[in-house]
Amino acid sequence: MTAPAAGFVVAIDNGSQSTKVLIVDEAGAVHASARVLLRPYASPAPGRWEHPDDDLWDSIVAALRAAMGEFRGDPAEIRGVGLCTIRFCRAVLRADGHLAQPVMSWMDERVPRAYERETDDAVFVTTSSGYIGHRLTGERRDAAGNVQGVWPVDTTRWTWSADAEDYVRCGMDPSMLFELVAPGESLGTVTPEASAVTGLPVGIPVIATSNDKAVEALGAGLRAEGDALLSLGTYVATMTPGREVRQSDAFWTNFAAEPQGYLYESHGVRRGMWTVSWFRDLLASPSGGYSETDLNLGAELVPPGSGGLFVALDWLASVDEPWRRGAIVGFDGTQGRFHVYRAILEALAIETSLADARARGALGRPLGGLIVTGGGSASDLMLTILAAVYGVPVRTPAVSDAAGMGAAITAAVATGLHRSADEAVASMVRIDKQVSVDPRLRESYVAVAKRYATVLPRVRELFAGSD
Repeated sequence: MTAPAAGFVVAIDNGSQSTKVLIVDEAGAVHASARVLLRPYASPAPGRWEHPDDDLWDSIVAALRAAMGEFRGDPAEIRGVGLCTIRFCRAVLRADGHLAQPVMSWMDERVPRAYERETDDAVFVTTSSGYIGHRLTGERRDAAGNVQGVWPVDTTRWTWSADAEDYVRCGMDPSMLFELVAPGESLGTVTPEASAVTGLPVGIPVIATSNDKAVEALGAGLRAEGDALLSLGTYVATMTPGREVRQSDAFWTNFAAEPQGYLYESHGVRRGMWTVSWFRDLLASPSGGYSETDLNLGAELVPPGSGGLFVALDWLASVDEPWRRGAIVGFDGTQGRFHVYRAILEALAIETSLADARARGALGRPLGGLIVTGGGSASDLMLTILAAVYGVPVRTPAVSDAAGMGAAITAAVATGLHRSADEAVASMVRIDKQVSVDPRLRESYVAVAKRYATVLPRVRELFAGSD
């Protein structure tokens, strides 16, 4: 086997809370990185959640400039850019390609509905990747794998639908839409204008990836059908790979980060790790507060079951059940902040494991192992709880920004640094932590999960039918 070609790729991972940029070589070594926080969502009306002003582009520009400023290699050896952005966003553009209105977040109530024109100068409707790709290249192309939600897309052919009724259903004329390209294909090349503000070399290709969760799965090394990826981000759900579109009430079929590949995704928690951050921030004060490290250390001393506390992780209700509300129940005066924190982690583990079990039951697949990514994967306590609740070994990738590594892998294959995704994953993805199942803790959580399954429906009934 010949050695991989030498060079670097730039990976953009534009997530729900921050934009991260990696500059990576063919062996997966990170030579420069940067992270820029996104601004808080704007909510101009109930149910509407927008990225303020031009925040997505501004954060990407800032992160690229910071990473390129840190890079000590030869910019001439940068082969291309892998672009990965938030899924389920909607961007409405003017004729010149700039925003006609703020980008709609995945949480916005308009995204699951047909498009309705709100501004007179709206000409194009695209995703976050279509918009950012256009700003980098000047081309009107988008990643087919990031067309998620209400779009006239043919999921079996990875292209726009041939059925005119689909465009009527989605409120979009074909002239409003960008050309779709498969993962690994070029969105265009970096323009002189984009180079001037980002520091990227002029003329290098910008490579389409897929939606951020699919790219994360690739960058975490999810390959086997017996494994699942649990992404501990704002939205938390499990995914497992497949080769066809399948329908089920227990999961939905998502595009993967490789052409004609798919991921079967369980139902999830809409504000998962966001709830962890929310609780941490509640304990902050002008003189300091509790870090997540502090909370994890304290919660390690709390027994399984958190002293009888149960958490309903409904801090953001779903569109079909808008009456849901977050709740913590079971206080008896003996619990403190560490009990609450552990109860939130336990609820995340239990609720996602139940959803994963339903999905695997429908797929007819046993679970063999769990790959965990995202900010929560840094918590040894969380990994221990997950192994006990899921009942399988847990592992994490060495590079915590798995979506960034996935974007780098796609770009590495597209630009000839590797011949295939399998070769690139073998060279660029390494395991960091591995956690085995503690049998005694497993037994404890089987009992906790049974009580959870009894208490949670009763808590949700309290809010059913309310505004």
